[in-house]
Amino acid sequence: MLADPVGAAVTLITRADPGLGREAARQAVTEVARGRAVRRKLAQALADRPGILADGRSPAPKVAGDLLLALRKAGATTISPPACAGCGKHLRTLSRLGQDWYCGGCARRDGQCSACGREAPITSLDRKGQPRCARCPDRDDRDPLAVLTAAVTVADPSLTADAVAAAALRVFSKPSNLRKLAWAVEDNPGLLTGDGTRAPVMGILRLIDELAGAGAEGIARPACGRCRRVVQLYRRIGGLWCCRNCVAKTRTQPCARCGTMKEPAARDERGQPICPNCLVSDPANLEECARCGRKRRVGTRTPDGPVCLSCRPWPVLICSICGREAPCAISKATGKPWCRACKQRWARCAQCGTVAPVRGGTPGAPLCSACTVPGAEFWRTCPGCGQEGRILLGQCRTCRLREQLRDLLAGPEGTISPALQALHDNLAGSERPATALHWLGKSTAAILRELATGQRPLTHAALDELPDSKPLRHLRTILVATGTLPERDEHMTRLETRIAQAIAEQPGPDERRLLHQYATWHVVRRLRGRLAGKHATHGQFVSAQRNVRAAIALLDWLAARGLALDTAWQGHLDAWLGDPQAAHRADAGNFVRWARKNKLTTLDFAAVRWGGPSGEIDTETRWEQARWLLHDDSLKPEDRLAGLLILLYAQKTSVISRLTLSHVQAAGGQVLIRLGREPVMLPGPLGALALQVAATRRGHAALGDDGTSAWLFPGGQPGRPISAFRLGERLHQLGIRCGQSRSAALFQLATDLPAAVLASMLGIHISVAVHWQRISAGDWMAYAAEVSRRPSRQPVPSRHETPGKA
Repeated sequence: MLADPVGAAVTLITRADPGLGREAARQAVTEVARGRAVRRKLAQALADRPGILADGRSPAPKVAGDLLLALRKAGATTISPPACAGCGKHLRTLSRLGQDWYCGGCARRDGQCSACGREAPITSLDRKGQPRCARCPDRDDRDPLAVLTAAVTVADPSLTADAVAAAALRVFSKPSNLRKLAWAVEDNPGLLTGDGTRAPVMGILRLIDELAGAGAEGIARPACGRCRRVVQLYRRIGGLWCCRNCVAKTRTQPCARCGTMKEPAARDERGQPICPNCLVSDPANLEECARCGRKRRVGTRTPDGPVCLSCRPWPVLICSICGREAPCAISKATGKPWCRACKQRWARCAQCGTVAPVRGGTPGAPLCSACTVPGAEFWRTCPGCGQEGRILLGQCRTCRLREQLRDLLAGPEGTISPALQALHDNLAGSERPATALHWLGKSTAAILRELATGQRPLTHAALDELPDSKPLRHLRTILVATGTLPERDEHMTRLETRIAQAIAEQPGPDERRLLHQYATWHVVRRLRGRLAGKHATHGQFVSAQRNVRAAIALLDWLAARGLALDTAWQGHLDAWLGDPQAAHRADAGNFVRWARKNKLTTLDFAAVRWGGPSGEIDTETRWEQARWLLHDDSLKPEDRLAGLLILLYAQKTSVISRLTLSHVQAAGGQVLIRLGREPVMLPGPLGALALQVAATRRGHAALGDDGTSAWLFPGGQPGRPISAFRLGERLHQLGIRCGQSRSAALFQLATDLPAAVLASMLGIHISVAVHWQRISAGDWMAYAAEVSRRPSRQPVPSRHETPGKA
């Protein structure tokens, strides 16, 4: 039903009247029900009571009555027109009272006449808005157009009587409505000169627009009764006409799905409010894209059908900011094309110095909106903070963010708790309020509301009870970065949680006991010993989890064949290792060797010994890349420094990403960097580059980052360094192969330095330094011959076998 409401309604209609035809029925349905929600409502009403097509009886939604009239107009013979709920008379027009429709006689409303005082049908209202019966009309024999013209010309003598009369007739044509308009203007002429926000009827506002369009000089359009903006007014609140934005603010409710405070766009099956974003993202509202074929949100409708946001056609033009030829839109500020990348860029304006969306200039000298087109007519001043810019909804994004934060983080008493005050101040002072608003509109808003109202304690344990997701992890990092929650080792906590879940899923108690012994007392315990109080990295988390998964895969394979670890033979293990369908085979060696060491099995899993670098040692390329990074100022300083630490000092990306400001020291005109136990003195250009990175470093976290992070390479999450994977990807885009470059650097350094000095200065294990020294001290021709005899693809050794892996 929800997937194709039009088809369901057409099927029911053609079943009730086979002679009508599906195309005529479909046209009638699409004409009376233009929106998807209305179509679903109509289809549901017909499915709940198909008999309405035969008897035309209410109660039913208004769209059902409109459909009956449209079907009769289209030639339906067995479809009944709407029938009066009182007398059963067939209707040509609808007069509704609640969910029922009535004829004129049955729909009359009785009341007490303000003139004669008797109970009778009310036919009109007098000048004061009091009800009158048909016997006691408020008689005014004057011509309403003449009265209205006299009042308007007094307020604005520049208007002629004909112009006023023509404007009034464009607003109302019935004498009774014109009489009400004339009475309102005659009683309060100030409605036309600026006090129109207090107008008793909407016709006054329409008359003001018509008179202003006719060239009136003394007629003033009224301002919104709340925000005081001179815009189109929508509805009265407290006796004052207000704009659409202010009306929406008075109707805000927390969305039942995401918790965002917005005006409801619809309600779910339980009557709970749903915000516009959740409504359009609902699976029932997704449609199949005519281009990519996926069910997505509709971005635009073309003659070929609906098109999603990703496939929305953009013309390919030359961007006026970056100069690239790419899909572009036309900027409303400049009237020039700009690409999607420039449309999303934020930077510090080259003129005023504010961090704002880029709207002009060049990539090297970006400009904000106010500096791109100064004094433009569509720039307005925010009534809250006085900021000038594109004020679309009555206030700037910063004021809107602060207002939403107050609504979201306020407790039952209407105040923000001291525990969440730091979070409020950090988000409210964000340089990118649009990003903060977008983030608050996601599922994190519901969690923040639970924390603010006390429904959920503000602790790590309370957040651990929620399903693990990326939005929840990001929220936790922001809470930690702002001091709302204490810092903890997230990777280690996630590892312990994943291990506990994996062990609990095992069916047999023996397997659970064995896995608990291996994972807790070997994998986790050994990792904690290596960390020595530091936090685990993502790579360590993945490696430990991979070892546990390999152990589970081996035990499951044995259990499926009625075997256990202590009863399996070596042939069984060899069969599993030779099975191409078996998963995690390369990572099971750690588990098997641990079990054999603890006398839990007789199986043997040989370790792969590292035999030196598998690739070529290209020293010339290494030095060329080092000179390029050292002198090319067009590259990002952090990328240059990270690449040079690999090319010159053989550092891993996992080590470089976790460097802090304390590792770089400047003393006596020299710059030192501590990579191992002993600091290394950097050459002049490299030392200057390291100091530049330390002084200008900036993370990519738009929320929660207060700029006090001690990481030399901040990452995309507040208080976190850049990940080793992301750092390697950035260097890979520059053409630097981190593994090969590090091998070339280690090969050269091991040739010139003793193993003990190499280990102390570079922070590598002594056995690694010894292995590299043995390889580099050998015959170069023998080494080249050895490399040439190796097969083209060698097996990748496990990173946990020996400490000598390059």
